[in-house]
Amino acid sequence: MIGKKNIVFGFLYLVLTAALGPLMVNMYEDFGVAMVEKQQSVGRLQALQENDFEEDLEPLSSEQIAQANTAGILGLNKLLNTELPIDSIKGGAHAHGNLEALLNIVVGLVISMLTVAVWLKQLVSWLFIVGTIMHSGMLYLSTVFEFAWAETLLQTAIGPVCVLLGLLTAGVACFIGFNEGNKP
Repeated sequence: MIGKKNIVFGFLYLVLTAALGPLMVNMYEDFGVAMVEKQQSVGRLQALQENDFEEDLEPLSSEQIAQANTAGILGLNKLLNTELPIDSIKGGAHAHGNLEALLNIVVGLVISMLTVAVWLKQLVSWLFIVGTIMHSGMLYLSTVFEFAWAETLLQTAIGPVCVLLGLLTAGVACFIGFNEGNKP
């Protein structure tokens, strides 16, 4: 069965990309700390602004206002810097990897039922596997392990092109294979 490798690959790859979920949950602990710091510093700025830059009924000097502004900006910056790696994993390797793993499973099942030439089934199968590795696989390596070479390969767009060609080829194979199977 030609689709078997896609089904096996899809399930194993799904485990790998789904495992990013607990990793992101652990990263949210740092995010929570940064959020509290940001809330305190920006909350203080808001209170100062509402009270005409007075604190404890005493007007603040320009240096004290500048220090409060600096603390607010740094708190916001820390929050954004803490959130960026989580978002890049969540919207990149995790989401695309899960989707492409499931695509491989579905494609494996579909091409195993088609009555088309073996070479066409092999083409569809390998387009999805190579596309997955070159797309979400490189996202995984570049965002989780910070491998610069993976980002370089990702920028070639080989992976997304292979997945799109795989979808197109699978559609053509389904049109041919399902029609031939229904002929009297």
